[in-house]
Amino acid sequence: MRRLFVIRRLANGCVLVTAALVLTAAPRARAASLQQVSNWGGPGLPTDVTMYVYVPDRVASNPPVLTLIHYCGGTAAAVFGQAQGGGVVSAADQYGFIMVVPSSGRCWDVESNKAWTRSGGGDSDAIKQMVTYAIGKYGANANRVYSTGDSSGGMMTELLLALYPDIFKAGSAFAGMPAGCRGSNESAASMGYSGACAGGNVTHTAQEWGDIVRNMDPGYMGRRPRVQMFHGNADMTINYKNFTEAETEWTDVLSLSSNPTSTIMNLPLGNHQATRQQWLNSCGYLVLDGFTSIGGDHGPSDALFEAQYVIPFLGLDKTGAVDPEIAQCGNGGAGGGAGAGGAAGAGGRGGGGVGGGGPGGNGGSGSAGSSGAGSEGGTQGRGGDQGSGGGGGMASGGGSGTGTGGAFGHDDAGGNPTGAREGSGGCSCAFGASKPNEFSPATVLAFAFVAAPLVRPRRRKRFRRTR
Repeated sequence: MRRLFVIRRLANGCVLVTAALVLTAAPRARAASLQQVSNWGGPGLPTDVTMYVYVPDRVASNPPVLTLIHYCGGTAAAVFGQAQGGGVVSAADQYGFIMVVPSSGRCWDVESNKAWTRSGGGDSDAIKQMVTYAIGKYGANANRVYSTGDSSGGMMTELLLALYPDIFKAGSAFAGMPAGCRGSNESAASMGYSGACAGGNVTHTAQEWGDIVRNMDPGYMGRRPRVQMFHGNADMTINYKNFTEAETEWTDVLSLSSNPTSTIMNLPLGNHQATRQQWLNSCGYLVLDGFTSIGGDHGPSDALFEAQYVIPFLGLDKTGAVDPEIAQCGNGGAGGGAGAGGAAGAGGRGGGGVGGGGPGGNGGSGSAGSSGAGSEGGTQGRGGDQGSGGGGGMASGGGSGTGTGGAFGHDDAGGNPTGAREGSGGCSCAFGASKPNEFSPATVLAFAFVAAPLVRPRRRKRFRRTR
């Protein structure tokens, strides 16, 4: 009788039925999380630099890559938390791009000649190799690689854009400094960042800044990455003058006017008002985007990794096999420094496999060649596939809990991915809230097994009454 009582009580409620469904349901995929990766780099790299990766549950087909670089003394986990606060991680979940998160626990070296050398074995080389690894391991898109970082990570972001313009298409730097910034009395062997630059004591003309960047890859004639920058004008750690010097640097590198195309005042940014200066290229695309937080501190700390500005600028909210700027404007070179006229309109070096010829280089303030042969234009870009949706989590019925969406496990991660937690069902027993095909055959059999004793006793009672 006790057994029958228990069965009836559970059949009229939802506790045991729900438990049976949870115990017998097919195993759920595990939720995405920040994972350490091993065996990603070659010999000669700094031994204290490690690689982490965030692969969202639903990865876009041929996904873009975003490097997320921490501040001085930070870690991958720490900057990942900042990016969560700004909404960048949620954007990765929404749009399906992969995040590569390097970690060192110290300041990144952006000052030494080693760091300024392509494939030179420094921190910049290590991050580049992480990107290369991610492209091969996860099927990521080599034509859509981007970077963002704060403080030391912002400095590294600007350095990567200068050093590897053939890899990075755009970057967003928070409280950074101009690429290649170093005081005249500071050693080229120093490891870290320039104290003279941090104090705002290093200035150059636009031509000088542009030459510093161009000399990092002297043979490069292709398009240059677009740049977004955020800085508080009350920053006591990295002087605000670094922001204005960086604007001077990138206007020259990108062959832009010293005056912005537009200026927006009193823009809300965190807890402050900001001034936003925007430069459009000759194609009408936003390529330089500067935010000054009025009264903002280092970071600025109240506006780190603001997804509403970072994601659209980098183009991570858009699909496609090529970067959105290239899709709109072509892959022509950005031209040389001021006064370097274009030769015979030779096309910019093909960098991402787009367009048949590409427009002739603008050659800075000099006149572009008229014929525009475009002999080195990239090959026709391959159309991107629509990102396929990953398996969603089990939606539990009732009002109290919600199921967590699952993800595939990553077998190369240096730890076990965190398993998804199943939401506890409320007592409304709303099975209809579950998605189609959620119940496996084992679940149906288990439910039948639980319900069968309810039927047999009733039949015996009817038989006795009939007799």
